[in-house]
Amino acid sequence: MDIRTVAIEKPESVNVILGQTHFIKSVEDLHEAMVGSVPGIKFGLAFCEASGPALVRWSGNSEAMIELARKNALAIGAGHAFLIFMENGFPINVLQAIKNVPEVCRIFCASSNPVQVVVVKTEQGAGILGVIDGSAPRGVETGEDIADRKAMLRKFGYKL
Repeated sequence: MDIRTVAIEKPESVNVILGQTHFIKSVEDLHEAMVGSVPGIKFGLAFCEASGPALVRWSGNSEAMIELARKNALAIGAGHAFLIFMENGFPINVLQAIKNVPEVCRIFCASSNPVQVVVVKTEQGAGILGVIDGSAPRGVETGEDIADRKAMLRKFGYKL
């Protein structure tokens, strides 16, 4: 057994969703969930097929995001893993639709942070053990930090 970390390669401004699904139909269903959630969203997705030809299947409407998805899916190489990279939208806007895709088993992360994927490889194949999303906490928020957090949420329009 070999355990390794794979850094998700992406521009800082790009968001990623990493999950696990169980059926090749997921490629089309995830695509439909994305376009049905946010008008104008630009995205690319890739799915690591776990049987048959075992290909990286892909879809999307942005060549740049599709290429990121294919490249990172191949680097992770874990059966039934999927990645969605997006611009002009945020995970909060699409995450419920992604979770509602019947084939989706789990979401490992949805982030714009630097992400590392902990992957185990055996003689059968590879699987995701977990993710490292961003950095570790540097302390506990103060009253000023609370005020800043609340102001940021209102600035982005997530709270009134």
